[in-house]
Amino acid sequence: MAQRATLHVRIITATDTIFDGEADMVLAPGSEGELGILPRHAPLLTTLNIGELRVRRNNVDEGIFIGGGFLEVNANVVTVLADDAERSANIDEARAEEARRRAAALLERRDLSAEAAAMAAAEMERALGRIRVAELHRRRGGRRQPTPQELGQ
Repeated sequence: MAQRATLHVRIITATDTIFDGEADMVLAPGSEGELGILPRHAPLLTTLNIGELRVRRNNVDEGIFIGGGFLEVNANVVTVLADDAERSANIDEARAEEARRRAAALLERRDLSAEAAAMAAAEMERALGRIRVAELHRRRGGRRQPTPQELGQ
């Protein structure tokens, strides 16, 4: 019997490796819309929007909040260099909601510089993205498979 083809997926931020393991499929929030990556995908380099990236292994999707970045596909390896990333199971919704409130309060100020307003708007978008990904995780029943690192492999 032929061995099943998989992708090797690495999701990395400047400070941490969020995911490093095999997957059957990756669904990502590309800048031109959602894209699906299957084994033997053609080489690709694209930017990512804020949203949920899903890693599918054994018919179970794991959601990961992505705060923008880049995705590269090359030789069955998917590398995501994310500005910000967090597993959906680890999102602190109260903290995300507080970040949303702080950003909303800043955006209401009339004396805000254009630069400060842009930073507050970006913070609002990241907070809303985290909240949406956490809600999706809850709706899916909070399922998550352990990573190879967690299994000690």
